[in-house]
Amino acid sequence: MRGIFFGTSAFAVPSLRAFAETVECALVVTQPDRPAGRGHKLQPTPVKVAAIELGLPTREPASLRDAVATLAPLGARVFAVASYGKILPQAVLDLPQLALNVHPSLLPLYRGATPLVAQIRDGVTESGVTIIAMDAGMDTGDIVAQEHATIGPRETHGEVHDRFALLGAELLRRSCILAAEGTLERRPQAGLAPPDQIARTLTRPLTKDDLLVDWRWPGPRIVNAVRALSPVPAARARLDGEAEMVKLLEVRAASAREPDALSVPCGNGEFVIIERLVPASRRPTTGSQYLAAARSAAARASR
Repeated sequence: MRGIFFGTSAFAVPSLRAFAETVECALVVTQPDRPAGRGHKLQPTPVKVAAIELGLPTREPASLRDAVATLAPLGARVFAVASYGKILPQAVLDLPQLALNVHPSLLPLYRGATPLVAQIRDGVTESGVTIIAMDAGMDTGDIVAQEHATIGPRETHGEVHDRFALLGAELLRRSCILAAEGTLERRPQAGLAPPDQIARTLTRPLTKDDLLVDWRWPGPRIVNAVRALSPVPAARARLDGEAEMVKLLEVRAASAREPDALSVPCGNGEFVIIERLVPASRRPTTGSQYLAAARSAAARASR
């Protein structure tokens, strides 16, 4: 069975490898190289790097509508999409017999661009990965595979991301095998969850405001907000004495201030203990180290 893979971020790399092992992958479509790092040099996407390692041809079209003429002659029976970052237009979806999408939530809940971030931010503990047969809607296609997985109370986005990427790759592999055998079953999403719950959990791309932590929030909400964005892009907040924002990597809630820890009062009368952070223009450090350095600087200034 010949196929074409669409993906961009690191989440899609395990799925690409599984897809290439299961079908004849004729092409990998990813987003164009982009500037990154301090030198702003053009860098290939993680999927492009993996495709080159696998010896697979790649294309980086600026517009998928303009790519139809390139994709159609390849005669692919199945498309696989994982964290591509763009919506596939209907003209592209009409090319294969089947287009599969890897989505890190239990659809129909948490559709959209940032399902993992949203689930961790909301304190979800029961989640999973879904493979759907794509249609014109946003993550509305029939479910062809779904597996439940837990999210630990201390797990960060990075940790859940890596686990779910591997789970999604295995589900994609199984789905491609069943599709080749002609035994792939489809289950419509209609009726699987109340419409208001589906609407309430719809996700969107992150903005700069989504990275900000408000110390007036209750402790558990702050903890989940930090987990949802760690290690990147990382939640931001301002500490007393800091002119610039710091990045918060790991925090926990506490009922009282801890003298040798970086403790910040929060909205429910309790405290948030900052265990790891990145001060402005500095390297990552622990909260205790940051507090010790701040006390030492204050002592020198008072002499």
